[in-house]
Formats: sequence, structure tokens, C-alpha cells
Amino acid sequence: MESTTGPALLQLPADLPFAFSLQALSAHLHSVPDLRKPRGVRYPLPPLLALALLAKLAGHSRLEPLADWAKLRAADLTTLFGLSRPTMPHQSTWSRILGSAVDPLALEHALSTFFHRPDGDTRGSLVLAVDGKTLCGTIPQGATQGVHLVAAYLPEQGVVLAQLAVDCKENEIVVVPTLLAQLDLRGMVVVGDAMQAQRELSAQVLKDGGDYAWLVKDNQPTLVAEIEELFEAPPIAPGHSAPARDFRTVRQVEKGHGRLEERELTASSMLVGYSDWPGLAQVFKVERTAQQGKKRVHEVRYGITSLPASVASAERLLEVVRSEWGIENGLHYRRDVTLEEDACQLRRGGGPQVMAALNNAVVSLLGCHGEENLAAVQRRFDYQFDRMLARLNP
Repeated sequence: MESTTGPALLQLPADLPFAFSLQALSAHLHSVPDLRKPRGVRYPLPPLLALALLAKLAGHSRLEPLADWAKLRAADLTTLFGLSRPTMPHQSTWSRILGSAVDPLALEHALSTFFHRPDGDTRGSLVLAVDGKTLCGTIPQGATQGVHLVAAYLPEQGVVLAQLAVDCKENEIVVVPTLLAQLDLRGMVVVGDAMQAQRELSAQVLKDGGDYAWLVKDNQPTLVAEIEELFEAPPIAPGHSAPARDFRTVRQVEKGHGRLEERELTASSMLVGYSDWPGLAQVFKVERTAQQGKKRVHEVRYGITSLPASVASAERLLEVVRSEWGIENGLHYRRDVTLEEDACQLRRGGGPQVMAALNNAVVSLLGCHGEENLAAVQRRFDYQFDRMLARLNP
């Protein structure tokens, strides 16, 4: 069904916290097919998707508050979007539309094209973190797990580039190659946890023009044993000196909120030519010690990367590793807590992935505008957006 949206009306004033082009967003959303039969359709799809995104920006993330937010502003929103019907859908209608009328993959593609990929002409200049998240509120009756989604996220820019669902009978290893195949990896270093440390995936990333940096564990026992042996202090016979090594070390100390944390990364290129891992250029050891009160935590992790020392120093490698950890705070935490993703119980069809895609768009807008506190931005947006609607309909 063709939308009746009036493009000339879709203008947000520059004093809003997110002064993005609503007109451009609406144009991208028009590429999402409406899966409903034309007969009986009362609300065009693109404006509803844009309204859902605006509601989330205003702090109303779950289905019931979202529907109430739109209903209370029906007259103003219909004027803003040039809609012919002066009402907003009921909560059950929102559930039906988001669950059955939207192709989640088409929506993911439309939103990813709205957020332009930053330039990454220099090798290893962009970090792309790949990680999965389960939507706890979507667990159907009789099942043990909700919808599981894997996202490709730029931690240093705060932008989600793509996302795919994992079949309940599969795991992330099966989906990640398909996810990365959708992206231009030139200039990127793909980071992930030990699950992603696979030979085939490493070779794929290199073939597509990118680099990788994986943490490794016991799922690659031979590789872990080789790295551990390299970083162990060798026995030195009396009268002999220690063998020459190319170890490069960087140390960081952070203190705040009663917590002292120290990180030390040591990198080496000595396994190049010895290990047969595809494209291996450096291995590294990360030691982390955290002290808070009497509680002290010490952990050691190992990793591999295709970035040579001439491209990625020990300092840069530590930044890359920490960026992989940053996906939890930068994306997953915001979706779980601020955007209440796990509290949303929309289970119909593709609804969970649709809501997650809109949450990703909110987080990406936050990153594009250099904002860090999503909850504070939502309060400002809600206040100023209502003021803008009042000016639109005096």
C-alpha cells in the first residue's frame, strides 16, 4: 500500500537532541515491504515504523507505552506525517503490524543504509565487534530460550551495521559468516570472543579485505597451548642468558568509584611461520587485575590477530581488545536496561527482531551524535519533541 506521508511535513527542528532527517529516514523505510493484504489496511507501514522509533527516542520502548504515547499525540502526529486517519493504532494492532506486516531483514537493511559506514581506508582503523544477545522476554511457552540475535557493531562510533537472528537449533558460529558477508570489511578489524575464533571465519575475513582479532580459549586447544608456551618464562641454565624475544608490552591503570583496575597486554610475532592459523601476524596475552575493597580479581586471556606489529602496536591492540568488551556496555546494556528490551514481551512472528532493530537504530543515533547518556537524551527528546508538536499545532 502506498503511504500518504507528506514529505514536506517531515522536518524536525535543529534544537532537538537528535536533529536527524526524518524525511530521509522515512524514505529509507519506504523500501520495507508491507506484508499485509491491501484490503482493510488503515495505517501505512513507513510512518508507523518511524513513529515507533520516535517513541523509543522519547523513552517509551515497550509495546504498551509506545501505543499510549502515539495515541495521546494522535492529532499532532497525523499532521506531522500527513496521515489521512486522525487516530493511532491500538496496542493489539501495533503487535499485529510489528509481528506480521514487517520483514525483519528488510527493516534491518533499510536502517543499515540510513547509517552510513564511516571511512576506513587505513588498515585496521575501524573496529567491528560481533556478539550475540538473547531477548529474554520473548521466550515462548514450553521453550527454554528466547530469540537470539547477533549484531555487528562499531564500538568506537556507536553504530550497528547489521544484525541477524540465530535459529534455535544453531549457534552464532553458523550465522556470523553470513552476517559479515553482508558488510564491506575493508579497513576493519573484526573482534569477537572465543566462539568466533574459527579458521574458516578468519580466512573469510581476510578474503573480504578485513583483519581479525580473536580471544582464544580451550575450543582451540593446540593454539592456546602454543601461545601459553610462548609466554611462559623459559628455563635458563646456569651461565646462559635468556633467549631473545620480541615481546612488546603496554600497561594501563584506571582508578575510580573505589575500584582500581590494571591491564597489561604483551604482544609477539614469534609464532608467525610456526603456527598454521590463517593469516596469523601476532599473538597476545592480556592480564587484568581489579581491586575493589578486599575483593581482588585476576584473569589472563590470550588472543590472536592478523594485524602485523607495523600496523597495530601493543597500545592499539589493547584498544582493539577493549573495544570488543565495549559492545556489552555500548549496545547490549543500553538495549537491556534503558530500552527495556528484555521486558518487552512481543512474541508474535518477527516482532522481537523488529523491536530490536529499532532499538539498534536508537543506539546508532546516539553514537552518530556523540551522546553517551541515552536515558538523559530520551528525557530531553520527549520534552522538546512535545514542544515542537505544540508549535506545529498552535
